[in-house]
Amino acid sequence: MPAPRVSGEFDDALGDVEQQLGVFWRRSRAASLGLSRDLHPDLDPAAYGLLTILDREGPQRVTDLAATVGVGKPTVSRQIALLEEIGLVAKDADPRDGRAQQVTLTPTGRSHIEELKGRRHEFFADRLASWDPDELAELARYLRRLNEAFGPRR
Repeated sequence: MPAPRVSGEFDDALGDVEQQLGVFWRRSRAASLGLSRDLHPDLDPAAYGLLTILDREGPQRVTDLAATVGVGKPTVSRQIALLEEIGLVAKDADPRDGRAQQVTLTPTGRSHIEELKGRRHEFFADRLASWDPDELAELARYLRRLNEAFGPRR
């Protein structure tokens, strides 16, 4: 484990990063809330996030979804129950283990997520239109590095 950095310059920069990430997180959550509520008034951003995972990674067991998002199975189960109730996902027997169930997007769910992905892309494109491609690529590199740093510890 690397030694903690104690320089004032590092601490100042880290404080700025923490503050800016907090602002971005709040604004991003508000935007996600708007997108998810457009899909269904009872949907929260976490459930919308589950839809994007299912879209990107395909059918998943509830336990795998919970591990991916870092919450407990009961929390994901409640969100999946709502998504199933409004017709966006279905539970089927897992082909690898017939005793287990997997969650998959329904055709309606896939259609809605495609529409929302387009709207999310427009949202980001509108706000980042003044950035040149090199700046966007640099931001993507830093975000990837940040996500790796916050990933599971080995």
